[in-house]
Amino acid sequence: MNDTEQALADTRRALADHQEALARLEGRLSRLEDEASVTSLVLSYGPLVDSGQAEAVAGLWEEDGVYDVDELLMSGRAEIEAMVRSSAHRRWIAQGCAHVVGAPRVRVHGDEAVAVCYSTMIVHDAETGAFTLRRATANHWRLRRGPGGWRVTVRTNRVLDGRAESPELLASGVPGDGRVPEV
Repeated sequence: MNDTEQALADTRRALADHQEALARLEGRLSRLEDEASVTSLVLSYGPLVDSGQAEAVAGLWEEDGVYDVDELLMSGRAEIEAMVRSSAHRRWIAQGCAHVVGAPRVRVHGDEAVAVCYSTMIVHDAETGAFTLRRATANHWRLRRGPGGWRVTVRTNRVLDGRAESPELLASGVPGDGRVPEV
């Protein structure tokens, strides 16, 4: 192999190495963009529900999505929208409330994602002016990417009151063996 052929072979190898590195970077960037999109969707729940934007809240879910809360099971966007429009929810807003969703731990696998986080509901007492923690929950979100972007397929919330189900929800969304540590 002469010097020109060697230089050409070296250039081809370097180009192949750069293409591989670029493909890895594109993959990492795509994963980060997906994680950011899912995180944004999850974190938008609180401001949307506390401002009474029923249609926008329901729009976070797939048409047949499920929202499973300890005290209520909602199937489909219409039921989720109805919850936000309900007189009970409107009273929470009128009194002052905050659904605070903690930053989620997101795992993306292709067009499916899982996010786990905490959320709290803080309510205002008009008589005393005090703010009180009404509930703290473990949240497990399942999401799917479709033509309209990421949407929730199932969100499961369980109150953090010592029941085993709540930490199990959190553990199911983080890397590891999935077991809940003994306390």
